[in-house]
Amino acid sequence: MATHGVRLLRNALSSAAVLAVILFVAFGLPAINRAVPASKDIVGGRAYTVGGGVSVVPPLRAEIDPSKTRPAADRGTVLFLLGAVRYVIVVAPFSGGLGDAAARLREKITATRGYQVTGDEAAVRTSTGLPGLAGCYSAPGRLGRYAVFVSGGSSIEVTISGTEDQLAGQMAGIEASVSSIQRK
Repeated sequence: MATHGVRLLRNALSSAAVLAVILFVAFGLPAINRAVPASKDIVGGRAYTVGGGVSVVPPLRAEIDPSKTRPAADRGTVLFLLGAVRYVIVVAPFSGGLGDAAARLREKITATRGYQVTGDEAAVRTSTGLPGLAGCYSAPGRLGRYAVFVSGGSSIEVTISGTEDQLAGQMAGIEASVSSIQRK
């Protein structure tokens, strides 16, 4: 009879262990996932690979939003957050010229309700000599800047948005970052 009691105890302990694992998977792992913030990767101040052979040095206190960041061999997207300022770089295959890329980016901006391009575009150049075009846009409650570059069969689109006060405090660092864009 003693062996029957031992078997029963072993089965009960095994069942309790399986139940504990199931409860951990069902409740513990989702709780851990919710506790980890999505935008706590601070990447500012060092070179960051966007994708498609393009890298940039983000402003010092830039955080990356991993849910909106997708690096790949021939393309990439990254969303940097500087407080409430959004700084986005999109690299995609592109066979046209700089003017075509600028027109495409302006169309993307104005396709969003309430967004409009303001003023004229100006020529810009990165610190590595990559030529581009830059301009401004407005949105309800926000202002924005954009820049576009074409290199090696890819377009590099940059959009920056925030309130006037937020942008004023971040633009020096963002302009230096945009200037750091380079193709490997």
